[in-house]
Amino acid sequence: MKHCYVDALCKEMLLRSEELGDVDSTVTTIYLGGGTPSQLSIEQLQKIFLYIYKVYSVAADAEITMECNPDDVTKEYALSLQDLPINRISMGAQTFSDDRLKFLHRRHTSKQVTEAVENLRKTGVKNISVDLMFGFPEETLQEWTTDIKHCQALDVEHISAYSLMYEEGTRLYEMACGSKSAIKPVHEETSLEMYEKLIDMLENSGYEHYEISNFARCGFRSIHNGNYWNGTPYTGLGAAAHSYDRFSRRWNVSDVRKYIDTLEKGILPVEEVETLDVDMQYDDVVVTALRTREGIDIETVDAKFGNDYKRYLIDSAGQYIKSGMLAISNGRLFLTRRGLFISDTIMSDLMHPSDS
Repeated sequence: MKHCYVDALCKEMLLRSEELGDVDSTVTTIYLGGGTPSQLSIEQLQKIFLYIYKVYSVAADAEITMECNPDDVTKEYALSLQDLPINRISMGAQTFSDDRLKFLHRRHTSKQVTEAVENLRKTGVKNISVDLMFGFPEETLQEWTTDIKHCQALDVEHISAYSLMYEEGTRLYEMACGSKSAIKPVHEETSLEMYEKLIDMLENSGYEHYEISNFARCGFRSIHNGNYWNGTPYTGLGAAAHSYDRFSRRWNVSDVRKYIDTLEKGILPVEEVETLDVDMQYDDVVVTALRTREGIDIETVDAKFGNDYKRYLIDSAGQYIKSGMLAISNGRLFLTRRGLFISDTIMSDLMHPSDS
């Protein structure tokens, strides 16, 4: 199946080779993720990159990230990565508690996270990102502090941290909110304390809090994710992959077998296309740019959408500016430290009313 999937992925690249516009378009970031790319063999990954460089013009200094499971990054695997153009690794550590890793049904142990970072360092990888998760059932603030300290000790260049989510239809949601609730989600106030502790500890140890959930050493912001937040168009390849061109979004079928079968027939595996009207484009700016440290460039809103949208943005932000949740500086509207804790509410209130 993996071999067939890689073949289909390469075929999709060929079929979509014209999407980037003129032939001089240059790819500045590549991100292998959304699944478990570290489960592919080095030969399969080499084939993917062979096609990427065949179909696209890739910048010499492009940021090229691959997601890896910590337990996949053995000494041998880390050495073999040197045969690929990858210069950034992202790993989902999630937690350094083996009990909580078992709760998440993760294969790796906390020890394997440390070993993976050591293996990558020995082979010259200088840009490593680690994902953390907080807000586990019955998790204490002290336990979360211990997780942060473990991560700090790894001295990685980038850290992303997210609160555990209970999404309807998932096993976790059923365990927490179903008819036979087996777990109790952490209290919202505790979750906010955990987020505050995260910010304080990482900023005090030299990380820049440059986006709601992301922290980086100087010069190590995620360029790829920054493109999402800045509204840069992107091409998504693979099963369930999303693409965006500023005026529409489209996504591929999620079923891997259907994805492969469709491409074997020479047909693109597009499941749906969503056309974005002006209101939706404006809303995209609100929910992406406002996530970042720099916030929204007010004059850019005026230039892209017109004075009515600019006025609506400023008027809607007024109550939050007065309460100290938002601020304006150098023509940019951004969340303050206090505003970070209710960012979803603020973004919702700043979105255009016709989409509410």
